[in-house]
Amino acid sequence: MAINIDIDFQSLKTTGIKVNYLYVCERKLWLFDRGIQMESSSDKVLMGKLLGEHSYPREDKKEMLIDNLINIDIVGDDEIREVKYSNKLAHADRIQLLYYLYYLKQLGIEKHGVINYPKMRKRQEIILDIEASQEVQTALIRLHEILRLDKPPQLKKLPYCTKCAYYEFCLAG
Repeated sequence: MAINIDIDFQSLKTTGIKVNYLYVCERKLWLFDRGIQMESSSDKVLMGKLLGEHSYPREDKKEMLIDNLINIDIVGDDEIREVKYSNKLAHADRIQLLYYLYYLKQLGIEKHGVINYPKMRKRQEIILDIEASQEVQTALIRLHEILRLDKPPQLKKLPYCTKCAYYEFCLAG
């Protein structure tokens, strides 16, 4: 049975990338929030950006920035889409798109979502239902708990750490 969570969305609004990072690595989220941004030197981030820019060239409405917080890759009449390089962090991709759907719903706009993995020729449909809405609310609460910490969360060695732009930063010293 679903539990109803009452949140003040206005005070918990954040960027989509921070919601994504919550599911990737809480330490990365905290560091990113403090302005320690290592992505500019990451080849993977650059490849993902290029893929997003050059995929689906016939789409009319690409990249829509809303409230300087969420940046949706493709906006259609009934759906929004995110373009991702790979599905290795599909759980983080999913929560990011759910957050976008939740955010839009708060603005009175209802759509469904699709995550496109063009390199793999795959797509994943995402629907914001009651359980997904509660997952987003729980994620927003957790995200803000992490950002209120005085120090970054403890280092957790994850299988994908070696490919992370923060790898050397986290393991130095």
